[in-house]
Amino acid sequence: VSPRLMEREGKWQKPRITRKSLMKCCLVKWIIDSTTNTQGPESSDCELELSTVRHQPEGLEQLQVQTQFTKKELQSLYRGFKNECPSGLVDEETFKNIYSQFFPQGDATTYAHFLFNAFDMDRNGSIRFEDFVIGLSVLLRGSETEKLRWAFNLYDINKDGYITKEEMLAIMTSIYDMMGRYTSPSVRDIDPSEHVDKFFQKMDRNRDGVVTIDEFIETCQKDENIMASMQLFENVI
Repeated sequence: VSPRLMEREGKWQKPRITRKSLMKCCLVKWIIDSTTNTQGPESSDCELELSTVRHQPEGLEQLQVQTQFTKKELQSLYRGFKNECPSGLVDEETFKNIYSQFFPQGDATTYAHFLFNAFDMDRNGSIRFEDFVIGLSVLLRGSETEKLRWAFNLYDINKDGYITKEEMLAIMTSIYDMMGRYTSPSVRDIDPSEHVDKFFQKMDRNRDGVVTIDEFIETCQKDENIMASMQLFENVI
């Protein structure tokens, strides 16, 4: 799916995380753009401004331990988050607005719904800054296994610990719908159901109709084609 991942005899290479690749993340661009567009005194070296929000995040030092972001990165992320979500919480409608902004050529509503539910671990309809930034850290700088666990959580729509073919198809279709003609391969060239049928057959090793997290991780790590195709998912975070 993504030729950038296929290097040297078709081997999948784990991408290096750089500042440039970090800024490709839609959620990061959203909050950094908010900071850039907000007029006010320069505060890049200041501590997190916690007193002006109704929900106060964990301390900066604790978030540094829990994530792989630097102090300055956390400060920038928090300022942008606070600018967009003064209450200290982000709701589903905000996610839909973010993705409609970055993917105007398609319909981002369904994918934004699924992604929001993956971040909203306690299922209360809102996401705290801590949960938001910890999830971003996994997606952008986590290990291969950590990223796959997060992806499993996304595909497990009803959070029952298993992925069905219908759930996988729903996620893949939502991504294709959002990216429109810019998907690779183009949605016009391949039906998402064909994509899912092929992957699900490989993942469902015991043929019981569902994929467990162990099956998901083991299959992904052993199959270079699946790992390459996972880049489609990573490109829309």
